[in-house]
Amino acid sequence: MQYFIINGLTKEGKKFRPSDWAQRLAGVLSCFTPDPTVVGRQIAYSEYVTPNVIDGISCVVIENKLRDVSPLAWKFIVDFAESNSLQTYETDVKPD
Repeated sequence: MQYFIINGLTKEGKKFRPSDWAQRLAGVLSCFTPDPTVVGRQIAYSEYVTPNVIDGISCVVIENKLRDVSPLAWKFIVDFAESNSLQTYETDVKPD
């Protein structure tokens, strides 16, 4: 599988809070880009970890390449999902 998805629903089916959790989690692995020509966008999400919405539910899409590039970041992401009892799945197709 190429993508690991953390869904914004708990294993019990409850919506995970806060509502911006996906942006916060992806933000932990983002980079600051001090480009003065880019107005309002100084934070750039990692190419491996991005927030998304699938079927109306916030989620985070993680490329499995992250396992090799940064094993500690991968562990952090997986531990976050497990410790918050979030639904996860893997897929070969990158969500839009």
